[in-house]
Amino acid sequence: MTDLARLAELGTATISDALDRLGLPGSAHGIAPLRTGTSFAGPAFTVRYVPAGDPKGTVGDFVDEVPEGGVVVIDNQGRTDATVWGDILTTYADKQGIAATCIWGVCRDVRVALSLKYPLYTHGKFMRTGKDRVEVADQQVPVALGDVQVRPGDIVVGDDDGVVVIPAHRLDEVGRIAEDIGVTEDAIAAAVVEGMSISDARAKYGYHTLQRKEA
Repeated sequence: MTDLARLAELGTATISDALDRLGLPGSAHGIAPLRTGTSFAGPAFTVRYVPAGDPKGTVGDFVDEVPEGGVVVIDNQGRTDATVWGDILTTYADKQGIAATCIWGVCRDVRVALSLKYPLYTHGKFMRTGKDRVEVADQQVPVALGDVQVRPGDIVVGDDDGVVVIPAHRLDEVGRIAEDIGVTEDAIAAAVVEGMSISDARAKYGYHTLQRKEA
């Protein structure tokens, strides 16, 4: 069983290479950390937003159902004109031990997330409320995070480089390959420190094929 904390240590770059080797999508383009120095790994709790209808729907109440250690993944269709996450949700999520929030859309009240060091990864930030502009349509369904599909329970990993998504049923396979890549890259770095040229070290350890799709 792949350890989630170990995935966070390996980092999104190494995991992205492992996903490439397996021919899997998973690197969420356009989703960036609010602040550097945070990292996380955990199972996805997915939420899909749509434009508000008549009567108006609710925003944010789903968070009561997110388990400790879960990662909130919100699909707001990439909208940047109305937020779906603010200070109240950040405060609650931090208190409940939710691992992180990832949004294909924007957040606000960022000072609270920054002060709490809560891992918040988004498409941007904007102050205008999403209330009466968007509403929750579905929970625990497949959603989009940038250009990546996320299913409930998929493993989401984030760090300073961004966010990757690992299909739950491929977790151990991705984890094993990421470990191998990490060991190889460490060996290359060690060889360079000891005086070997980068080109020789990369050739020795097969750097240029680490991410290459397996036949």
